[in-house]
Amino acid sequence: MISNQESLNLSPYAAIYNIVVPKNNMLRQINELVDFSFILEELKTKYCLDNGRNAIPPIRMFKYLLLKSIYDLSDVDIVERSQYDMSFKYFLDMA
Repeated sequence: MISNQESLNLSPYAAIYNIVVPKNNMLRQINELVDFSFILEELKTKYCLDNGRNAIPPIRMFKYLLLKSIYDLSDVDIVERSQYDMSFKYFLDMA
């Protein structure tokens, strides 16, 4: 099930990304330049809107694949690095 609305990231610590992730960071630039909403439009008919478990946001899954190809890391390494690397967290819209 995919949610009807994207949830807002309302963490009180979200402003720390402006301090920790520099403006010239590649992932920050990609995130600001690319509109990833095309993924939701493409997959809208593939998910049920009212039945089943909540899905991991498709945009985040696409960004995981993008990180995997950019940094040449395994699935496990990408998930592990996204737990502590602030640029990865920023790129993945994680609180």
